Amino acid sequence: MSTQIHAVVITASDACSRGEREDKSGEVLVELLTAMGAHIVGKEILADDLEPLADKLRAYADRPDVNLVITTGGTGFGLRDNTPEATRRVIEREAPGLAEAMRIQTLKNTPMAMISRGVSGIRSGTLIINLPGSPKAVRESFDVIKPVLNHAISLLAGESHVHAQ
Repeated sequence: MSTQIHAVVITASDACSRGEREDKSGEVLVELLTAMGAHIVGKEILADDLEPLADKLRAYADRPDVNLVITTGGTGFGLRDNTPEATRRVIEREAPGLAEAMRIQTLKNTPMAMISRGVSGIRSGTLIINLPGSPKAVRESFDVIKPVLNHAISLLAGESHVHAQ
Protein backbone atom coordinates (compact mmCIF):
# COMPACT_ATOMS: atom_id res chain seq x y z
CA MET A 1 0.00 0.00 0.00
CA SER A 2 1.50 3.31 -0.98
CA THR A 3 0.71 6.69 0.51
CA GLN A 4 -1.66 8.92 -1.46
CA ILE A 5 0.09 11.85 -3.10
CA HIS A 6 -1.25 15.22 -1.98
CA ALA A 7 0.34 17.73 -4.32
CA VAL A 8 0.70 21.46 -4.73
CA VAL A 9 1.70 22.99 -8.07
CA ILE A 10 3.48 26.35 -8.02
CA THR A 11 4.21 28.27 -11.20
CA ALA A 12 7.00 30.83 -10.86
CA SER A 13 6.48 33.38 -13.61
CA ASP A 14 6.37 37.15 -13.58
CA ALA A 15 4.32 37.23 -16.81
CA CYS A 16 1.79 34.63 -15.62
CA SER A 17 1.47 36.27 -12.20
CA ARG A 18 0.58 39.57 -13.92
CA GLY A 19 -1.93 37.86 -16.22
CA GLU A 20 0.12 38.63 -19.33
CA ARG A 21 0.54 34.96 -20.21
CA GLU A 22 -1.55 31.85 -19.61
CA ASP A 23 -0.08 29.33 -17.17
CA LYS A 24 0.08 26.35 -19.52
CA SER A 25 2.93 24.62 -17.66
CA GLY A 26 1.06 24.60 -14.36
CA GLU A 27 -2.05 23.25 -16.08
CA VAL A 28 -0.01 20.46 -17.71
CA LEU A 29 1.46 19.56 -14.33
CA VAL A 30 -1.99 19.39 -12.72
CA GLU A 31 -3.16 17.11 -15.55
CA LEU A 32 -0.15 14.80 -15.22
CA LEU A 33 -0.46 14.54 -11.44
CA THR A 34 -4.22 13.97 -11.59
CA ALA A 35 -3.74 11.25 -14.24
CA MET A 36 -1.47 9.33 -11.88
CA GLY A 37 -4.03 9.55 -9.07
CA ALA A 38 -2.60 12.45 -7.06
CA HIS A 39 -4.91 14.72 -5.12
CA ILE A 40 -4.28 18.38 -6.00
CA VAL A 41 -4.29 20.36 -2.76
CA GLY A 42 -3.44 23.70 -4.36
CA LYS A 43 -2.22 25.51 -7.43
CA GLU A 44 -0.55 28.91 -7.28
CA ILE A 45 1.02 31.36 -9.69
CA LEU A 46 3.72 33.52 -8.13
CA ALA A 47 6.08 36.20 -9.37
CA ASP A 48 9.76 35.23 -9.52
CA ASP A 49 10.58 37.03 -6.26
CA LEU A 50 12.93 35.00 -4.07
CA GLU A 51 11.56 35.55 -0.56
CA PRO A 52 7.82 35.22 -1.33
CA LEU A 53 8.56 32.04 -3.30
CA ALA A 54 10.62 30.60 -0.42
CA ASP A 55 7.88 31.57 2.05
CA LYS A 56 5.22 29.82 -0.05
CA LEU A 57 7.34 26.67 -0.47
CA ARG A 58 7.97 26.59 3.28
CA ALA A 59 4.29 27.11 4.12
CA TYR A 60 3.09 24.31 1.84
CA ALA A 61 5.84 21.87 2.79
CA ASP A 62 5.04 22.31 6.47
CA ARG A 63 1.34 21.55 5.99
CA PRO A 64 0.31 18.07 7.16
CA ASP A 65 -2.02 17.63 4.15
CA VAL A 66 0.78 18.16 1.56
CA ASN A 67 3.54 15.66 0.72
CA LEU A 68 4.62 16.86 -2.73
CA VAL A 69 5.28 20.35 -4.07
CA ILE A 70 6.25 20.65 -7.73
CA THR A 71 7.27 23.97 -9.17
CA THR A 72 7.42 24.96 -12.80
CA GLY A 73 9.43 27.90 -14.06
CA GLY A 74 12.22 30.05 -12.74
CA THR A 75 14.98 27.46 -13.22
CA GLY A 76 16.97 29.05 -16.04
CA PHE A 77 19.81 31.57 -16.22
CA GLY A 78 17.62 34.68 -16.20
CA LEU A 79 18.23 37.31 -13.53
CA ARG A 80 14.73 36.68 -12.14
CA ASP A 81 15.00 32.86 -12.18
CA ASN A 82 15.00 32.29 -8.41
CA THR A 83 13.21 28.97 -7.96
CA PRO A 84 16.31 26.86 -7.17
CA GLU A 85 17.55 29.43 -4.66
CA ALA A 86 14.13 29.59 -2.99
CA THR A 87 14.02 25.79 -2.83
CA ARG A 88 17.52 25.54 -1.34
CA ARG A 89 16.49 28.01 1.39
CA VAL A 90 13.68 25.77 2.59
CA ILE A 91 14.80 22.16 2.08
CA GLU A 92 16.32 20.21 4.95
CA ARG A 93 17.79 17.45 2.78
CA GLU A 94 18.66 17.42 -0.90
CA ALA A 95 17.35 14.80 -3.33
CA PRO A 96 19.81 15.43 -6.19
CA GLY A 97 19.10 12.25 -8.14
CA LEU A 98 15.71 13.52 -9.31
CA ALA A 99 17.10 16.73 -10.85
CA GLU A 100 20.13 14.88 -12.25
CA ALA A 101 17.93 12.24 -13.89
CA MET A 102 15.64 14.86 -15.42
CA ARG A 103 18.58 16.75 -16.90
CA ILE A 104 20.25 13.61 -18.22
CA GLN A 105 17.09 12.27 -19.89
CA THR A 106 15.77 15.55 -21.28
CA LEU A 107 19.21 16.41 -22.65
CA LYS A 108 18.54 13.67 -25.21
CA ASN A 109 15.72 15.86 -26.60
CA THR A 110 17.12 19.37 -26.18
CA PRO A 111 20.50 20.92 -25.41
CA MET A 112 18.57 23.49 -23.31
CA ALA A 113 18.37 20.88 -20.53
CA MET A 114 21.96 21.84 -19.68
CA ILE A 115 20.85 25.26 -18.52
CA SER A 116 18.09 24.07 -16.21
CA ARG A 117 19.17 24.72 -12.63
CA GLY A 118 16.25 22.95 -10.95
CA VAL A 119 16.85 21.22 -7.63
CA SER A 120 14.92 18.74 -5.51
CA GLY A 121 14.79 18.19 -1.80
CA ILE A 122 12.81 17.33 1.30
CA ARG A 123 11.29 19.48 4.01
CA SER A 124 8.98 18.28 6.80
CA GLY A 125 8.35 14.99 5.00
CA THR A 126 7.38 16.82 1.81
CA LEU A 127 9.21 16.33 -1.47
CA ILE A 128 9.88 19.55 -3.40
CA ILE A 129 10.82 19.27 -7.09
CA ASN A 130 11.66 22.08 -9.53
CA LEU A 131 10.68 21.61 -13.19
CA PRO A 132 11.45 23.94 -16.10
CA GLY A 133 8.80 26.39 -17.28
CA SER A 134 7.67 25.16 -20.70
CA PRO A 135 4.81 22.67 -21.16
CA LYS A 136 7.09 20.43 -23.27
CA ALA A 137 9.82 20.46 -20.61
CA VAL A 138 7.24 19.76 -17.89
CA ARG A 139 5.95 16.70 -19.74
CA GLU A 140 9.43 15.36 -20.50
CA SER A 141 10.72 15.98 -16.98
CA PHE A 142 7.63 14.52 -15.32
CA ASP A 143 7.96 11.36 -17.43
CA VAL A 144 11.42 10.87 -15.91
CA ILE A 145 10.37 11.19 -12.26
CA LYS A 146 6.88 9.66 -12.45
CA PRO A 147 8.07 6.04 -11.95
CA VAL A 148 9.56 6.87 -8.53
CA LEU A 149 7.12 9.45 -7.14
CA ASN A 150 4.77 7.05 -5.33
CA HIS A 151 7.69 5.14 -3.82
CA ALA A 152 9.46 8.34 -2.73
CA ILE A 153 6.31 9.71 -1.07
CA SER A 154 5.70 6.39 0.69
CA LEU A 155 9.27 6.37 2.03
CA LEU A 156 8.84 9.91 3.32
CA ALA A 157 5.68 8.78 5.09
CA GLY A 158 7.72 6.11 6.89
CA GLU A 159 6.57 3.15 4.85
CA SER A 160 9.98 1.48 4.65
CA HIS A 161 8.41 -1.84 3.67
CA VAL A 162 7.28 -0.43 0.33
CA HIS A 163 9.26 -1.65 -2.66
CA ALA A 164 9.62 0.20 -5.94
CA GLN A 165 8.21 -1.53 -8.95
